[in-house]
Amino acid sequence: MTSNLAAVSYGVNLSPESLESVRTLLAGAGATMSSESHSGDNRFGVHTAGLTVDAETAADLTALRRKVADAGLTGVDTAIVSEALRQAPRKLLIMDVDSTLIQQEVIELLAAYAGKREEVAAVTEAAMRGELDFAQSLHARVAVLAGLPAAVVDSVRQEVRLSLGAAELVAAFKAAGHVVAVVSGGFNQILGPIADELGLDYWIANELEIVDGALTGKVLGAVIDRAAKEKYLREWAAAEGIDLEHTIAVGDGANDLDMLGAAGIGVAFNAKPAVREVADAAINMPYLDAVRHIANV
Repeated sequence: MTSNLAAVSYGVNLSPESLESVRTLLAGAGATMSSESHSGDNRFGVHTAGLTVDAETAADLTALRRKVADAGLTGVDTAIVSEALRQAPRKLLIMDVDSTLIQQEVIELLAAYAGKREEVAAVTEAAMRGELDFAQSLHARVAVLAGLPAAVVDSVRQEVRLSLGAAELVAAFKAAGHVVAVVSGGFNQILGPIADELGLDYWIANELEIVDGALTGKVLGAVIDRAAKEKYLREWAAAEGIDLEHTIAVGDGANDLDMLGAAGIGVAFNAKPAVREVADAAINMPYLDAVRHIANV
């Protein structure tokens, strides 16, 4: 069976030499290149090549992606994407929030007000590497916030910064008629204003419990963990009538793995090694809007 794919190469050091290396790698994997085009801007370059590949199964496509990823070309990443996804009239983009849509980890910003930032950051890192159960780690990290005045939430909200290219990425998807969602192991009190500002179609996070103007150190309801992230991807895609093969998921930590695996293409954004090893594609530069080029938006 012949599959129609695109090889999208992008990076801050995209050069003729690196592109020739990509061409050689793809040819060696049995891919036939049918077209080439260039785009990008003064931040990073993009090269898109149309491919035909004898891929009988999803495993064949995974093997091709791994060959490209394992080549380890300096300053350039290459996503192998189906043309069916790239040409789909409606797509769903779903993203993680902390260290993906935004530059920071909100729980660490909150913990700083309790004098526990380093302690909490160490737990966060272990959880994102997949070494700890996310729900248990979240409860432990939130517990250190007990007694903080609710006003610190407003202060932290002012500290949050979108990732470079995040607003442009969302605007491009929305302008093209696609659906944009975020699902977060963070907190509704921080995410809500961001979602409103960006005009997101769907969003959900955990809810910090606040009683008598202070944080209790607890979250309300079920924790948004890796299983929940995949669940919401499936629910929102179904609600919009969008095939899962036409969805793009982006994240950086172990909590995102199920979502990345279920989507049409899962993109690791400046991610932990365990995530990069299994994601369909990786972005190893600070510009989130590289996702636009992967998805052809």
